[in-house]
Amino acid sequence: MNLLPWTIYVSFAGAFLVLLAGARSAAAARWVALATAVAGAALTLLAARDFVPAAGLQTLVDLPWITLLGVRYHLAVDGISLTLLVLTGLAATAGVLFSWNIEERTGEFFAFYLALIGGVYGVFMSADAFVLFVFYEIAIVPKYFLIAIWGSTNREYGAMKLVLYSFAGSALVLAGLLWTYAAGGASGFGMTELIAAAANIPNTTQLCIFGLVFVGFAVLAGMFPFHTWAPTGHVAAPTAASMLLAGVVMKLGAYGCLRVALPLFPEAFLICQPLIAWLAVVGILYAGFIALVQDDFKFVIGYSSVSHMGFVLLGIAAATPLALAGAVLQMFSHGVIAGLLFAVVGRMVYERTHTRDLAALHAMPLHRMLPFAAVIFVIAGLASLGLPGFSGFPAELSILIGTWQTEPLWAAVAAFGIVVAGAFTLRTIQVSFFGSTGKTAAADADAHPLSPITLAEKTGALVLLAATLFVGLKPDVLLDWIVPALESPVFQSVMKGTP
Repeated sequence: MNLLPWTIYVSFAGAFLVLLAGARSAAAARWVALATAVAGAALTLLAARDFVPAAGLQTLVDLPWITLLGVRYHLAVDGISLTLLVLTGLAATAGVLFSWNIEERTGEFFAFYLALIGGVYGVFMSADAFVLFVFYEIAIVPKYFLIAIWGSTNREYGAMKLVLYSFAGSALVLAGLLWTYAAGGASGFGMTELIAAAANIPNTTQLCIFGLVFVGFAVLAGMFPFHTWAPTGHVAAPTAASMLLAGVVMKLGAYGCLRVALPLFPEAFLICQPLIAWLAVVGILYAGFIALVQDDFKFVIGYSSVSHMGFVLLGIAAATPLALAGAVLQMFSHGVIAGLLFAVVGRMVYERTHTRDLAALHAMPLHRMLPFAAVIFVIAGLASLGLPGFSGFPAELSILIGTWQTEPLWAAVAAFGIVVAGAFTLRTIQVSFFGSTGKTAAADADAHPLSPITLAEKTGALVLLAATLFVGLKPDVLLDWIVPALESPVFQSVMKGTP
């Protein structure tokens, strides 16, 4: 378990080394980036092998940092954070494999990429709220450069919109944390100290601070109506950045809501619970209907991602043990499946056909021209709408049952979102890959061949596919970590007002 902090250090060291390697050759930069990502993933899996689930965080590092403010470099994990650390390792490795074609300023691309990964690892291990905020900011900055330099459609607009939303949200979080520290007379920014300080704050003030912190984190989680940055950012981003945005960056917001906002102000959360739940439900349906009418292949996946993140927020809002466990499981599931969908759309299809227009793709026999991409997209699409045997099924089922225990109406309306997801998923599969069939399609495929799917792309796709299939068949592997973590007193205080 003590190896886990090295995921941060290895990622930042890799970012420096990849810059040096990139000055020599693009190939060297790629291999250094891959070695760094694989090393981080291996460290998370080694830690997972030796992890003993328990209620509460298990300290990894605890050192003084800013003594005047009581800030400590405190890293700790429980089953929730370990689940997301494993997800980060998988997503980082797959993202490098799907970026094997980057030729322009390769060293700089992977340096920003690995710096972002290091920040994400840090967020998921931070037990001090101030340290968490620092890593949170580190993860935001590289996103701008990845999109603005290596992105595609409206890349500068997409990058700026994403970063403005992200920084606005993080400013709300910082304001809430500082307000809690000052108003409650906290001795430090550790979660234990802040929770004790929050109890000294009047209820009306608690409600205001909770609104700042929760909304600040929820912006990055894609909560309606603050979600509009996500589809725009996904479309503008290069493939690996899209995979990371959907796979792990949006999870930072949801993780902050669960780890920081709810435990600090459980009473304020219970007051806001119906509003949060309905915003999540509206987000599920609204984004699903928007995806249903999109003509841009990547926008479909972008809005689909927002819709599925709505289930995470709904599980958090329901705040029953089953719903919270399902929310964390959905974070993992969505991270893997959305990353796979963006990989197919951005790298396998767009980089070869140079179009994302569904009408144009409809005229191509892509199922014959790119059979591997077609098979992977069909499987990933079915997994995303909750097909039994894949990770989305136990995750969404747990959320809906847990939500029903709190308020049946929320669950009933949200369940209709699965129907909408089925509609836009099946429509997209048919239009994009199976629009042109028959002898004429075969002739077109032979006359206009596309470059074959590379070994790197196949490897990345199979890694993510194996992850969603493994968790779908054996969800207890992750739930055995997650459920004991929810027995911690900080989460029990959140759930005490729920059935």
